[in-house]
Amino acid sequence: VAVVGGVIGGILLFILIGITTYLLWKKFYYLLSYQKLMSTVKPTNGNGTFQEQLTSEIQPKSIRSRSVPFIIPPTLHGQDWINLTNEEQVQERSDPYMIPQSGPRSSFHSLAGAYVVGTINPELYKFPEDKSEMDFPEGNIGRLWFSIEYEQESERLLVSLIKIRKLKPPADSCSPFVKIYLLPDERSYSQSKTKRKTLNPQFDENFVFQVSSKMLFQRTLKFLVYHVDKQKKHHLLGQVVFPLKNETLTDDNKLVIWRDLEKENSEPSSEYGDIQFSLSYNDYLGRLTVVVLRARGLKLQEETHAVSVYIKVSLMNHNKFMKSKKTAAVLGSPNPVYNETFSFKADQTELDTASLCLSVFQSAKGEKAHLGRVVVGPFMYTRGKELEHWNEMISKPKELIKRWHALCHST
Repeated sequence: VAVVGGVIGGILLFILIGITTYLLWKKFYYLLSYQKLMSTVKPTNGNGTFQEQLTSEIQPKSIRSRSVPFIIPPTLHGQDWINLTNEEQVQERSDPYMIPQSGPRSSFHSLAGAYVVGTINPELYKFPEDKSEMDFPEGNIGRLWFSIEYEQESERLLVSLIKIRKLKPPADSCSPFVKIYLLPDERSYSQSKTKRKTLNPQFDENFVFQVSSKMLFQRTLKFLVYHVDKQKKHHLLGQVVFPLKNETLTDDNKLVIWRDLEKENSEPSSEYGDIQFSLSYNDYLGRLTVVVLRARGLKLQEETHAVSVYIKVSLMNHNKFMKSKKTAAVLGSPNPVYNETFSFKADQTELDTASLCLSVFQSAKGEKAHLGRVVVGPFMYTRGKELEHWNEMISKPKELIKRWHALCHST
């Protein structure tokens, strides 16, 4: 047993020594091959048709062309080639199937056996330029890029302010920032950071607005672009108004949009001022809704901070008072912003005899003064823009119809 065990042990030891010797020899063989490949490679094609060698790849960068070499794999060296022009070859039609060479080949060896047969022009593979950053119409005062996305589950509108290009400031220096509103709410807004001394600010800022899916398409995004001068005063450069009613906003659907800046509406106000409000009628619920948005150009009797201005909304039927509600008072401003909503119960059969009266009042030192009013209603009581506003509200149920109206001073 001892003799047999010794013989078997000797055989196993001999096999182990042999395997170890083979592995060491194989590793040493590849090291020798790597050292040989570091030397200059000579062409193996006897016809001399390939004059452009791989050695051109190690030329100094100063004499390289901007073109990219197109390499023929070593497996195609045995094929026939036809001369076209200098440094260009084409392969004759032959067997489409290539038989790979047997035996281990390193990546260095494969590259060393390749030849340059032409060049690729990188200019042909450039991405097309974004025309939105190149094509600016005459009189353009700037262009704004933004993106919108709506999350259904959390009912959040995600707005990304991306950039503005080619602003036209009142002075050479420009430090712009942007205010973002989700109309009809104009009392709250989000504001970007101020970018110092640039006409092409890059913002890349994200903002979130909470809005239900039912009200989403009745909202409008408004971007106001301001410039801050050296005295820290704000100057409005332009605005972008983007209604959401025509957009398809779903999860994982991010829309990137650009719009040219527009100048703010500079129409002069009427003699006693103007008031802006929206009307909507729900024929199913029999509910008349009024959204008092803002007023402008009011003729205040005393322009002090102690003066407060409010608007009273009254529902009338056959010139009889039915119900009234009023907004909160805004102090010391001829251009107050309210954005308050009021609802009145009104049967559809009463719309031909009903009307709304919006009266503007000023209160100072305990005294009340009437600044003007607007009446909207059917043909029995109104004409012109007021009648058009009322008729459009009836023809488009459940839709908010917004209009400006001039105040009159009759009581």
